[in-house]
Amino acid sequence: GDLRSVLITSVLNLERLEVDLFSKAGRMWVAPPGSAPAGQVSPLCAVRRGPAAERPFPVPGDPKVPVLYEVERTRTGKSFSVRSVKAIQHGKPIFTCQASFQLSQPSPVQHQFTMPAVPPPEELLTQEELIQKFLQNPNLAERYRKHLTKIQAEDVPIDIKPVNPPDIFSSEPQEPKQLFWVRARGYIGDTDMKVHCCVAAYISDYAFLGTALLPHRQYHIKFMVSLDHSMWFHAPFRADHWMLYECESPWAGGCRGLVQGRLWRRDGVLAVTCAQEGVIRVEQPPNQSKL
Repeated sequence: GDLRSVLITSVLNLERLEVDLFSKAGRMWVAPPGSAPAGQVSPLCAVRRGPAAERPFPVPGDPKVPVLYEVERTRTGKSFSVRSVKAIQHGKPIFTCQASFQLSQPSPVQHQFTMPAVPPPEELLTQEELIQKFLQNPNLAERYRKHLTKIQAEDVPIDIKPVNPPDIFSSEPQEPKQLFWVRARGYIGDTDMKVHCCVAAYISDYAFLGTALLPHRQYHIKFMVSLDHSMWFHAPFRADHWMLYECESPWAGGCRGLVQGRLWRRDGVLAVTCAQEGVIRVEQPPNQSKL
């Protein structure tokens, strides 16, 4: 449907309380297990009106409570401007952001990585179709059936087509890399580019940190949440068009994991680079007696 009108009038709509003070109430897309997702509470929506890197959730966001955005004009230069934003709920900061903006400037210094060669999205199944395929298996264990049914019930406003979907029934370690075709579920159109950046912030947070878990599938996850999330926007793009999300995790340790991501346009242009570090706590297997 017309996702643009929903974004402009509801999800990204802010009430200006003062010159640099905004409030956000109303509809939120809720992420399991009921907290407001980092990609949505992102203060990018508070600075999208002005001339990104983010630092999400010191504490979980509450989707039932309005968010207060306090903007600080950190620096205003001729080419670059910096804004610092604090998202507040219950009198406490739940999210802080530093966003840097640049006037468009041509330069002969240009290069980028090469986009991975993958099948086009039209040849792949959506995440919902993959889950439905698994659920049709009469030999599917009940614990897997409950888990997949729970995922299927989530209201995720993103179309996702995994390029190499992992075997969800295997605990064998895999290389910490994932490829997805992703897009917003609905029409946004040629609107303000900052709206597409806000949607990309939401998309980039989905299943990102899970890349660090692929080599450690034998463990049961107790707790996982992002500590910080950074984004660099390189070229214009449409968040409601298919983009390839290339994710990889170069390191994990000390109950933390680091992931890096690249959002590619279908024409091979690198549009966005992402990085995230998160807390990952797992259930340790019981110590076996040596007797």
